[in-house]
Amino acid sequence: MSESSVDGGWLDGWVGRGRAPGGSGAVQVVVTGLPDGDGTWQVRLDDGVVADVAAGAPASADVTLTLPAPLAGEVASGALTVSAAFMQGRMKTAGDLGLVLDVLAAVDSRR
Repeated sequence: MSESSVDGGWLDGWVGRGRAPGGSGAVQVVVTGLPDGDGTWQVRLDDGVVADVAAGAPASADVTLTLPAPLAGEVASGALTVSAAFMQGRMKTAGDLGLVLDVLAAVDSRR
């Protein structure tokens, strides 16, 4: 998947990933440098499991993950995990670090 084809569809695959017990909160995912400008999606984590993904920013985010479009393309294609992007310092994070770790564990799990 190229960066020009990155859209929120790849985030839909996160729904149902993770396992309890875990954190809960609103996660904002921002993909920068898309052809039409930055894209923003909201992900809801309930007790360590990704419960929902929707376009747009949450009213209040507990965590924000920011990825440049080429990196989002790598994650979307499965060439790179979100945890690897975080560990390599290629993805910016803001907010509750404990929840960041719960999000990474959930989205990198295979259910």
